[in-house]
Amino acid sequence: MTNPLILGIETSCDETGIGIVRGNQLLADTLASSVEEQARFGGVVPEVASRAHVEAMIPTIKKSVEASGISLNQIDAIAVTSGPGLAGALVVGVAAAKALAVALNKPIYGVNHLAAHVAVDTLENGALPEPCLALLVSGGHSSLLKVNNINYSIESLGKTLDDAAGEAFDKVARVLGLPFPGGPWIDKAAQSGDQLSIDFPKGLMSKQDLIDHTYDFSFSGLKTAVARWVQAWQKTGEAIPVADVAASFQEAVVEVLVKKTMLAAQNFGINTVVIGGGVAANSRLRAMAQSEAEKHGVRVRIPRPALCTDNGAMVAALGSHLYSAGLDPADLSFEVDPTLDITQVQA
Repeated sequence: MTNPLILGIETSCDETGIGIVRGNQLLADTLASSVEEQARFGGVVPEVASRAHVEAMIPTIKKSVEASGISLNQIDAIAVTSGPGLAGALVVGVAAAKALAVALNKPIYGVNHLAAHVAVDTLENGALPEPCLALLVSGGHSSLLKVNNINYSIESLGKTLDDAAGEAFDKVARVLGLPFPGGPWIDKAAQSGDQLSIDFPKGLMSKQDLIDHTYDFSFSGLKTAVARWVQAWQKTGEAIPVADVAASFQEAVVEVLVKKTMLAAQNFGINTVVIGGGVAANSRLRAMAQSEAEKHGVRVRIPRPALCTDNGAMVAALGSHLYSAGLDPADLSFEVDPTLDITQVQA
């Protein structure tokens, strides 16, 4: 079937996402977030996230079905994130998906969260060239992938060796006294800052690092450098120049992400790059990626911000690809895998 009706369920972290697609057409994308509950802790608390998923699951499914104008009996299959992610959160989503699959007598696909971030781009930009590169940057992941076929062949070229990019944004935001989650607040503060005012370190960009860790990332040292700079500035008794620190930090992160991605594009002779994950909503990353891509003759595809963060549409999109390709659905006995490797597209 070329235009299957797929319902997708995403619960890998703190957002309950339900999406419905028909082929590559997005019919509904409904989200319930526990970010306000998490903000008082300064980060995601797994138990809080899991309980929020339980409370939000049925209402969010109902809202998505109503928005799509279809009935549950009409769907052809169900797709659900089986990993990677928070174990308890994943269990809630998978349990709900299995219950629906049994009740409706529909096939179920347990899918990889990272592959889904790539697949969602097809809802806006059409079929993916094969191969293409994918840069995925979020609070939990920073990965550079070679996507040979979205259904079954994804290679990991590089990943973060410590903090993910989004995690670094959150931690630096806390140092600067900005709210959680930090990404949007740092992006906003950086708009009025000087990105060249502070020379923060750029991880794994030395000559030797580009040999030993060509496509890997590291943001822990940068995060520490920002914290130490702020501590030193506080001793002067003057107000912290939040905008300048935010802009300089953001520039250091984005430059590494973009340069390593363009290096991979050149080395592998690939002319299309997909950027996904929550940090893909960052305005500076989008601008620099487009600018550098033009210099190298590379096309950059980035979904709109709402599809970059975790959502059900991306899971439904990947489920649609798997179903349309005639790949076998999962057995109902499949389990969640919090550390699911990117090379395994489905459970």
